[in-house]
Amino acid sequence: MGVHPKYYELLKKQEELLSRKNQVDESFYNGIYQRYQYPVLTRDHAPLIWQYDLNEETNPFFEERLGINAVLNSGAIELNGKYYLVARVEGNDRKSFFAVAESDSPVDGFRFWDYPILLEDTCPEETNVYDMRLTKHEDGYIYGVFCSESKDQSNPDLSAAVAAAGIVRTKDLKNWERLPNLKTLRSPQQRNVVLHPEFVDGKYAFYTRPMDDFIDTGSGGGIGFGLCDDITNAVIDEEIITSKRKYHTITEVKNGAGAVPIKTPKGWLHIAHGVRNTAAGLRYVIYAFATALDDPARVIAEPSGLLIGPRAGERVGDVSNVVFTNGAIARENGEVYIYYASSDTRMHVAKSSIAQLTDYVFGTPTDPLRSVECVAQRCELVSRNLELLKRS
Repeated sequence: MGVHPKYYELLKKQEELLSRKNQVDESFYNGIYQRYQYPVLTRDHAPLIWQYDLNEETNPFFEERLGINAVLNSGAIELNGKYYLVARVEGNDRKSFFAVAESDSPVDGFRFWDYPILLEDTCPEETNVYDMRLTKHEDGYIYGVFCSESKDQSNPDLSAAVAAAGIVRTKDLKNWERLPNLKTLRSPQQRNVVLHPEFVDGKYAFYTRPMDDFIDTGSGGGIGFGLCDDITNAVIDEEIITSKRKYHTITEVKNGAGAVPIKTPKGWLHIAHGVRNTAAGLRYVIYAFATALDDPARVIAEPSGLLIGPRAGERVGDVSNVVFTNGAIARENGEVYIYYASSDTRMHVAKSSIAQLTDYVFGTPTDPLRSVECVAQRCELVSRNLELLKRS
């Protein structure tokens, strides 16, 4: 008895998926970014050795022992000419873990390393971890900031939880040092926390999401910003609201930081997520805004509406009608790759550039917040276009 022959059959099929070249989706155009035809990571990309006991004697029917349900919400980074996604992998048991997928290309060919990331077990109350953001900080470390979830022991409801921002750091994506969770003295819970890549006034800067409850933001007014002196014992005394929640917009219910901000000559570009409620449940979309170079907490440009919304098959999954990002790669040549999950199920990529995103953020009009004014805004655009066509 040895390796079950079914393994080699499944491995061959998986190799076809892993080797498949991605292509731009030519049916979509908006001038801001390009979508790609295929997801970059799915549950089918997960190594078979994570899921099956390969031994024919102990697994005669080659049954899945530790199944994978979804691959989603990936941090992203470029190192030494290669592209890395630190994905949230959710098992059939509902527990999530982190795993590194590597490729020579930003749009296809991602392969998981043999072993997922085993974090130091420093939080005995912690039940689940997910949604890591990766920051190349000017202090020389790569930081991963993620959600650390624990049961709310004060509430008998089994779904009641407490969310905190966990912090790890590394220099090679292989050896991870777990640091104490971030403490925000004025916010009981935190999710979607992002570490700014540079010191601000000599301190570490975080974009936060103040929350009163695990699901509801409560009094949390939007994406926060706070400073701490020591990241090895990160404590934020005060959070300033940057991108605010607003009535009857894509950020009405809640919003949170997504990818690490991208530095441009005109300001810091932020790619975030906004949530509104619908009759079918919460709808998550991706939006963008910019903050000042000399004050990363001050919003200086905020285009109207969403940047990326779920389309076609992206609308269907474990949590339908959702797109969510916590990773983007800005290359030295100006290209920007935005990695986003659809419906909590699979990972996609959109390609843009610093020039395109800057033009979008600073050139798109802001939301006037009332239908009559939105129509007037659109009519003004129509008028200018018709006049231009007459002169052409």
